[in-house]
Amino acid sequence: MPKVLRIINRFNIGGPTYNATFLTRFISDDYETLLIGGLPEKGESDSLHILEEYGVEPMLIKELQRTPNFKSDRESYRKIKSIIEEFKPDIVHTHASKAGALGRKAAIACKVPVVIHTFHGHVFHSYFGKLKTFVFKYIERRLASKSDGIIAISEIQKKELSEIHNICSADKIKVIPLGFDLAKFHDNIDEKKKITRTNFSIKDDEIAVAIIGRLAPLKTHTLFLDVVDNVLTQTSKKLRFFIVGDGDERVNIENRVSTITKKHPGTIEMTSWIKDIGEFNAGMDVICLTSDNEGTPVSLIEAQAGNIPIVTTDVGGVRDVVIDGETAFVIEKNNVEQFAEKLLLLIEDNSLRDKMSKSGWDFVSKKFHYTTLVKNMESYYHELLEKKYTK
Repeated sequence: MPKVLRIINRFNIGGPTYNATFLTRFISDDYETLLIGGLPEKGESDSLHILEEYGVEPMLIKELQRTPNFKSDRESYRKIKSIIEEFKPDIVHTHASKAGALGRKAAIACKVPVVIHTFHGHVFHSYFGKLKTFVFKYIERRLASKSDGIIAISEIQKKELSEIHNICSADKIKVIPLGFDLAKFHDNIDEKKKITRTNFSIKDDEIAVAIIGRLAPLKTHTLFLDVVDNVLTQTSKKLRFFIVGDGDERVNIENRVSTITKKHPGTIEMTSWIKDIGEFNAGMDVICLTSDNEGTPVSLIEAQAGNIPIVTTDVGGVRDVVIDGETAFVIEKNNVEQFAEKLLLLIEDNSLRDKMSKSGWDFVSKKFHYTTLVKNMESYYHELLEKKYTK
């Protein structure tokens, strides 16, 4: 029975945690699997409740941190190497950058037969300056050359990795979209809607708009708030805006929210993290995303599963997870006027919101369900193991 050691940066809320959890929990009995990873950074909510919900018991490495640190990185590498030597996996599959660097280095040193890495996003633009970006690209190219397989989570990401950033050739990259347990976002929507709108005192004649994600510069909440300010001056509709998440930008965002709510009292609420996001989403009328960079934006997949129309910036894998003009309006980056225009369309036109909500479930349930993810990944594992052992 082949053994798979799965390594993730940290157990925070987001696509990588769900991806690693579902692959660990639902992979067939043909494989034995172990999941290890680090803990969230300050300002992030941990996602260990997700693993507990699906009966997955991970091995935690507290030294495995996102931010580069020589001491903690060295200790993480030592621990990962020790786990590999004891578990003796046939496959080491790493998820995201830090786990990908330390995990693959340890796996290669231990001569693990198959080494695979999934890029959930990348740090090649909108994160660091030119020097750091050059260093990270150099490291990723070297690691990719020694890896047996590279997984991209969208066709757009594959093109970026192979053609724009030259991490490796396209024929070494397999596209396997993320998978999710989408039923929790689709089932009992009407009941969940009542609960959320009661909990947050959202009246029947109010339209609720939310943005969900880390409060970090990359998520560009400043653009969202510029749009909110713009929209509030152009409509007579009763609006409520919700900012869901937490992070380093919280104070700056709070200050801007305070300025806007002085002009428009009671219109914006910051909720921090919400564990039952499926229940929360059901009470929303529109979901927004204003990021500068994304891998696969999970909040947009979840929104469509809950029949919620979207307005989003055109970044990363966005166009792989929505249907522009049918389930979402896709807007160029940093265009406040265009974003506000499309959001106002959805706010003012009830029939348009209803129409755009209808196609979401059919689209995401076929492409992004965890059963599809597991099936595709098992097939890829089998392909790489067969190639390795029949040489």
